[in-house]
Amino acid sequence: MGIIERIKEIEAEMARTQKNKATEYHLGQLKAKIAKLRTQLLEPPKGSSGGGEGFEVTKYGHGRVALIGFPSVGKSTLLTMLTGTQSEAASYEFTTLTCIPGIIHYNDTKIQLLDLPGIIEGASEGKGRGRQVIAVSKSSDLVLMVLDASKSEGHRQILTRELEAVGLRLNKRPPQIYFKKKKTGGISFNSTLPLTHVDEKLCYQILHEYKIHNAEVLFREDATVDDLIDVIEGNRKYMKCVYVYNKIDVVGIDDVDKLARQPNSVVISCNLKLNLDRLLSRMWEEMGLVRVYTKPQGQQPDFSDPVVLSADRGGCTVEDFCNHIHRSLVKDVKYVLVWGTSARHYPQHCGLGHVLNDEDVVQIVKKKEKEEGGRGRFKSHTTGPARISDREKKAPLKT
Repeated sequence: MGIIERIKEIEAEMARTQKNKATEYHLGQLKAKIAKLRTQLLEPPKGSSGGGEGFEVTKYGHGRVALIGFPSVGKSTLLTMLTGTQSEAASYEFTTLTCIPGIIHYNDTKIQLLDLPGIIEGASEGKGRGRQVIAVSKSSDLVLMVLDASKSEGHRQILTRELEAVGLRLNKRPPQIYFKKKKTGGISFNSTLPLTHVDEKLCYQILHEYKIHNAEVLFREDATVDDLIDVIEGNRKYMKCVYVYNKIDVVGIDDVDKLARQPNSVVISCNLKLNLDRLLSRMWEEMGLVRVYTKPQGQQPDFSDPVVLSADRGGCTVEDFCNHIHRSLVKDVKYVLVWGTSARHYPQHCGLGHVLNDEDVVQIVKKKEKEEGGRGRFKSHTTGPARISDREKKAPLKT
């Protein structure tokens, strides 16, 4: 029996099992088994030379956004509208067969937009090159899930389920669970608050399913069984996602209003070019890019070419800003002067731990180089050895 058949068999067993207090331990074990099998499904087969044929796209710009959706929902048209890159669009499905990149120039930054082939139900099992599509989306900073406003809401659930099956968690933060394997000592289970979804016995059973018998587990929030399994697996990717409803020109105004009021949703029309500016501004908000301008000493700030930082790519502190310019700059910094919304007064003297905001101006003041030695008899160093015992003894005088 293959891995996919075993997963379907366990899912069928979960579907016919009643959910109550008596069966929650059994369901927890079944969830752990499915998570293990799905991890095995993502691993390359043994004896293979490489990971298989994928979409090779070089990272470019200050951020990367992936377009994911069913075939013929308007992904290629949206890429052409936003970037100017011509991506083939037609009235039949699977027009795009490979990954097509484009560049959005927005607020003095360059954002790479990837048009991926449409994914179908069963993509997490490898149908329709689904694994390659999802692998590229894992490397992006933001996912734009393009949906057809005229179709049913079930498409959104199907796509979310396919992405979660391969370890992508959309619009979620990592669970506050501390987990560490140990060599000896058994399983130590603690929590800082009352737990309603997981107890000690269920945690022991899930860990034994993974053949872990010595570990330390600390719950800092009321997490679920799925959160605990995600922490044990350790290969989950937590990403931001914006749901983009295209083709709003073919539905009524009441439906458009209902879709627009859903969380993390934007409604657009590529055909009539409606609301594309709102989509760009929402992308900018979700990516959290921070533009920092440099100011040389005694000169005006350079507003033409900002240094772009983000919390997902390194951080937004002064130290990250210095490392972005040059790695050796941090040890030469005496202090920095900051103008902008992150400063309490202009200019503010800051250290390396200061967090920068968007459109701040930074001037770096370096340490002065000490002059080596002095002049004449005031020299601070000699060519001789430092210790007396190391000096060469002169030959005794001949008498």
